[in-house]
Amino acid sequence: MTLTFLVDMNLSPAWVGRLTREGWTAVHWSDVGDPRATDATVMNHARAHGQVVFTHDLDFGAILANTKAIGPSVLQVRAQDVTPEALGDLVAAAIRDHAVSLQSGALMTVDETTQRVRVLPIN
Repeated sequence: MTLTFLVDMNLSPAWVGRLTREGWTAVHWSDVGDPRATDATVMNHARAHGQVVFTHDLDFGAILANTKAIGPSVLQVRAQDVTPEALGDLVAAAIRDHAVSLQSGALMTVDETTQRVRVLPIN
């Protein structure tokens, strides 16, 4: 299953390389949009392009919950060190484990010890 990720501004562009090495498509927001864009703009872009928003920002989950949206999927990492070197293997494993949910519409949270998936819409 091919997933495409839109890496948010609050994560390093190095994530693009890490995700593509795993076989997924990824682009950093700084390469496709205004770095000062609102979260809603990022979400709209991801929805229009069939992308999963990859972020460290809790606001994206809140947007999904408040709007009861069915997409786009959001993958959020919660850790002090959110670099690909620190979390790359965990994130890749979580994506592989939950690819179907991300393709269908989900909010996935990954940290150093757990991964949690909520199917959209969030009620």
